[in-house]
Amino acid sequence: MKRLLKIYLEKPELAGLVLLIVLVVVFQIQSDGVFLNQANLRGILGILPEMGLVAIGVTLLMICGEFDLSVGSVFALMPMVMAVLMEGGTPFALAFCAGLAAAAAVGFVNGFVTIRFTIPSFITTLGMLFMARSLTVVISGGFPPLLPTDLPRWLFTVFVGPGDLFRMSFVWFVGIAVLMTILLSLTNFGNWVRATGGFLPAASSMGIPTARVKMACFMICSMLAGFAGMIQVLRLGTPLPSIGEGMELQAVAAAVIGGTALTGGIGTILGGIIGATLIRVIDNGLVLSQVDANWFKFAIGFLTIFAVVANAWLRRRARFIKVET
Repeated sequence: MKRLLKIYLEKPELAGLVLLIVLVVVFQIQSDGVFLNQANLRGILGILPEMGLVAIGVTLLMICGEFDLSVGSVFALMPMVMAVLMEGGTPFALAFCAGLAAAAAVGFVNGFVTIRFTIPSFITTLGMLFMARSLTVVISGGFPPLLPTDLPRWLFTVFVGPGDLFRMSFVWFVGIAVLMTILLSLTNFGNWVRATGGFLPAASSMGIPTARVKMACFMICSMLAGFAGMIQVLRLGTPLPSIGEGMELQAVAAAVIGGTALTGGIGTILGGIIGATLIRVIDNGLVLSQVDANWFKFAIGFLTIFAVVANAWLRRRARFIKVET
C-alpha cells in the first residue's frame, strides 16, 4: 500500500487510468461486447480529439495555477472567424491564421487582465466566456455561414479525413499531445509552469518570468480550443454559434479527473487526456448500456467531486508516508 501511494504521488494520473479501465470493462459487459468493437471505438475516437485538445490546454493552464472558462466560447469563435472570412473569398490559409490569431488574442486578453489587475482568472475568463460567445453570434449575423462548396478535398482529408479506426483529427490530437507532453516534461518552460503553479512567490524569487509563463499558457490554451473548434466545424460542415457550450466545464472536469490539482503545480498532459477519454467513454457507454442519457451530466459531476476528494486524501496519505520514511 505504501509503495502504491508513493507511485501515485509521482504519477497522479494513474488513479484516472484505473477508473478508465474499470469503466471500459463494465461497459463492455453491459453492452454484450459491443463497446469495444471497431465501429464503436471509431465513433469514440472520432470525436475525442475535439474534447481532448481543449482538455490539454486547460490542464496546462491549471498546472500553471490558473483557469480558463472561456475555452468553450473560443471553440466557436475561431472557426466562425475563419468561415466568415472564407465566405468572403479569403483563402483557407489566411482565414485559418486569422482565426487562430483571434483565439490567441482572447488568451492574451485573459492573461493580461488577470496578471495586470491581479484578479482571479475565474472572473476574467467567466466574463470572456460571455464576450467571446456574443462576438461569435455578432460575426455570424445570426445565421451560420456555410463553408464554401469549392474547398479542396485535401483540406478535409488532412484535418478530419476518415480512416479504418480513427480520423485524421486523431492523428493531430496525438501529435499535439506528444508535443505538449515534451514541452511540459522535458523543457525549462515546463519546469517554469510547474514552479509558477506550485508556489508563485518562490518561482518569482528564483528569477522565473512568471507573468510571461502564465501569459503563454493562457494563449496556448485558447489556441488549442480554437483549433479543436475548427476540426469540429470541418467535420460538421458548418460553424454553429452554439458549438462548444458547456465544454469549458467538461474540460476542467477532465483535468481534475486526470489528477490535476486545483491549486496548481501538479498534473500531467496524459492525465488530462485520460480525463477527456473517461468523459467520452461514459457518454458512449451509458447509451450502449441503455441508461437514460440524462444521467451523463450527473456522472461527470459525481466523478469530478469524487476525483477532487480522492486525490486530496491520497496526496495527504502519500506525503505522510513519505515524511515517515
